[in-house]
Amino acid sequence: MASTDVDRPEEEEAAADAGEEEDTGAHVSPIVRLEEVAVTTGEEDEDSLLDLRAKLYRFDKVGNQWKERGSGNVKLLKHKETGKVRLVMRQAKTLKICANHLVVPSIKMQEHAGSDKSCVWHAMDFSDGELKEEMFAIRFGSVETDCKKFREMVEEIAESVDKIEENESKDVSSAASLIEKLTVSENKTEGNTTKEAAHAEDEKKEVHEEKQANTKESYTAS
Repeated sequence: MASTDVDRPEEEEAAADAGEEEDTGAHVSPIVRLEEVAVTTGEEDEDSLLDLRAKLYRFDKVGNQWKERGSGNVKLLKHKETGKVRLVMRQAKTLKICANHLVVPSIKMQEHAGSDKSCVWHAMDFSDGELKEEMFAIRFGSVETDCKKFREMVEEIAESVDKIEENESKDVSSAASLIEKLTVSENKTEGNTTKEAAHAEDEKKEVHEEKQANTKESYTAS
């Protein structure tokens, strides 16, 4: 009897497995049908120049200490139309933006605390929905392939933007100078035209007065 009782659970499990594997042919339709939703990241109009894994920190001025912003991928994205480059970093799990700012000439990369795996910089950041000055520190896993590459590319982009802005400034100055010269030339032309018109008016008056004088003389003589 004891052996029969021991064997019974095994028989019951085998029967249960057989029942689970049996295909009844019934079709169950889902109660709610979910539609596919297109997810946009805001990066669709940009080309990725750099994409590296790192950990980001932000300096808290109130507490006078560094605070971790998150670990994830830091990217340098170039806009397809404007050509502007921005630095974007999202947290790996939540995809929350922890850094979002343009790469401009004022950005200067510096080594952080004597570590060649991390660097520090200042930027006008918009990751929290408002533009404010932040000091960031970023740390990479390796020196040559990550930190050095990131630092050199940011500095290269900042320098190229500086040259572009310098050339644009020269173009604006040249255009302003040309407009000023044209304005002066037009004013001179208008001035000469006014003088010529006044001189012609004076001549007309003289001729008219002379005719009147001759007419008076004729009446006097008669």
